[in-house]
Amino acid sequence: MKTLPFADWLSHSRANDTPIAWLGVRTWTLEDLRSDVAQLMTWLQTQDDERWALCFENSYLFIVALLATLHAGKTPVIPGHCRESLLAEQKTLFQGVLSDQPLRWGGPHCVVKANAPQAAKGDVFPPLREGAFIELFTSGSTGQPRRVIKPIACLDHEATLLAARFSDQLAGCRVVASVVPQHLYGLTFRIFLPMSLGLPLHAAMLYYAEQLAALESHHRYAFISSPAFLKRLDPRLAPPPMAIILSAGGMLPWTDVQGTADWCGVQPDEIYGSTETGILAWRHRQHDSIPWKPFPGVSIVPEGEAFRAHSPIIPEPDGLLLDDILIFDDGGTFHIAGRRGRVVKIEEKRISLSEIERRVLALEGIRDAAALPVSRGGRQGVGVLLVLEEEAHRQWLNCDNKAMELAWRRELIPWLEPVAVPRYWRILEEIPVNSMNKRVYAQLQELFHETS
Repeated sequence: MKTLPFADWLSHSRANDTPIAWLGVRTWTLEDLRSDVAQLMTWLQTQDDERWALCFENSYLFIVALLATLHAGKTPVIPGHCRESLLAEQKTLFQGVLSDQPLRWGGPHCVVKANAPQAAKGDVFPPLREGAFIELFTSGSTGQPRRVIKPIACLDHEATLLAARFSDQLAGCRVVASVVPQHLYGLTFRIFLPMSLGLPLHAAMLYYAEQLAALESHHRYAFISSPAFLKRLDPRLAPPPMAIILSAGGMLPWTDVQGTADWCGVQPDEIYGSTETGILAWRHRQHDSIPWKPFPGVSIVPEGEAFRAHSPIIPEPDGLLLDDILIFDDGGTFHIAGRRGRVVKIEEKRISLSEIERRVLALEGIRDAAALPVSRGGRQGVGVLLVLEEEAHRQWLNCDNKAMELAWRRELIPWLEPVAVPRYWRILEEIPVNSMNKRVYAQLQELFHETS
């Protein structure tokens, strides 16, 4: 299947009635897209602000905003969330916000809507700037947003690599997803891949297995999913016709691979990569121990205790260091043995433990804090060890502990991903350290072994 680069998405190389996206009974065509992009682009050209945050769940409107921003000569910024409190705090990262819902963040804002098509006015779309790019922000090891530059050329190349590998399964599919376009996985697989191949995409996100099962049975689907969603499939539901399931964002347990295949007859293809690197490798497991195979052009080499990746879609000439510990086979395939550093993945969300600690320390009455991942009953969450100020400690001893925990959780909700809000709490006189005055997190996790 031949891919179409981003710069040509609005061209007439495809017919005007080419379906772009659908939602319920509504289908948006290329003609609709050209009209909606032209209207938003015209408005953006009247604005002095250069950097616009894109905060969308609706994939069609996200595409409108992305195309309009770049063709207007502006810089699209993807902050990775739509939370008003964080947008206001991160206002130095952008100057305005484009979204599909009203957001009170304290700056220029435009709610993007699909409009009735207007008559074409010729070639109204200026060419992209040379070296056009998208900015994404992801959690760094310190908890502060980390800026990642994604050149459009690299995203086009990534879509081409995916199309070359999965073209047989993707042909004739409609694309549905349980991941948002606010992160690179959703951006690449839910937006760039179907748009480059001319495949209709579902504008809405799937939250529940019931929504997946309710898809019309006379179409074939490519499902862009995550391990968290596949874990929650309900075998009592009737599956829609699936041609391919792609899973990324975290490790998919073998039992969930088997459960997915038993349910719909398709074994997921798994993707390995990161926001910084893009796709690096893939695997299709017939049994649990199948290793990861790098995509063409990808090279991963050891560097000290870490690994460095080079690929055609990594613009940095020196490549990038990976957060994961890898074990290579003789044939160049590899297994993943764990993660380095203070960024962990919980429910396919990359969570900064340092950021959680920073937010917890901002709560009244808390003197010190340590955050760490805690596994209970096959489910992973965040636990925190707290050292309280004297008055807060008296309250803890003399009142309902659960009420204090609930109050802390409520204060953290505006700032953290839902899966990052601590579920488990321990109060200590001091947080233990070793002889080098370092926290040993493996030992700290033992404090959560008792039943909560």
